[in-house]
Order: sequence, then structure tokens, then C-alpha cells
Amino acid sequence: MSLQEKYAEVVNAAKSAGVDNLSVQEQNGILYVSGSTNSSSVKDKVWDALGRVDPNYSASDINLDIQVSGLAAGANLTVNTESSNLNVRQSPNTEAAIVGKAGKGEMVTLVEQTNAEWWLIKTKDGVQGYAYSRYLRA
Repeated sequence: MSLQEKYAEVVNAAKSAGVDNLSVQEQNGILYVSGSTNSSSVKDKVWDALGRVDPNYSASDINLDIQVSGLAAGANLTVNTESSNLNVRQSPNTEAAIVGKAGKGEMVTLVEQTNAEWWLIKTKDGVQGYAYSRYLRA
């Protein structure tokens, strides 16, 4: 099975949600899916599709890069976790030290869209660090 077949649901979600400049390329055993949108909900639809294929978001054979355009530094974001707090980390990876937490529904401030997966944010308590963008909504 090719990676495009394995992740067909993710690619179809990106197409049907209207991701702009959608690019799907397979290279060196990794499927790269990239594009942009003006809506966090579009980004969420694509990430939800990935979650159905890979519930732990741990696959190393897909790189999902859906940028939300129009979000500038200082934009207010809502923490959109299912039930738990969102970890705020020292650097943009799950191995990095946790420097703070943001509660479900809490407003945080965007400092920078570092990449598609990790955004630099600032919590209401003034803690600045990286959070998984999947759980942030404009």
C-alpha cells in the first residue's frame, strides 16, 4: 500500500475542506501534505482525519503542514483539548520540558506559528512556550 493510499482520508479531507495551494508529495518514505487556509476549523478537519488514521498522532511517515493564514502575532486562540490541559513546552517537541499548562477553553496569545505542528504561545499567566497547534483554535 502506498502512503497516498494509507492517508487517502487525510488528503481527501484537505481537498474537501478547501485547503489552498494543496500539495501532496511522497519522498523518501514520507508523505508531505501542505497548504494554507484562513480558518482554524479547516485545519482541524484535516487533523481530525489524521487522528482517525493515526489516533496517537505518532506516525513518522506523514508530514502535515497546514498553515492558518491571517493569524498574526497577538491573535487570541482558544485551547481546544478534549478534556485535559494543554502542555506548554520549552521547545517545539514532545520531549521538551513542560514549562506550563493551559486549560481547556482558556484563551492564549499567539506569538508565532513556528511550524504547522507547534506554535509559540503565551498563557494568561504570562508563560511563553510551544504548544501543539492541533489543540489551538482561532
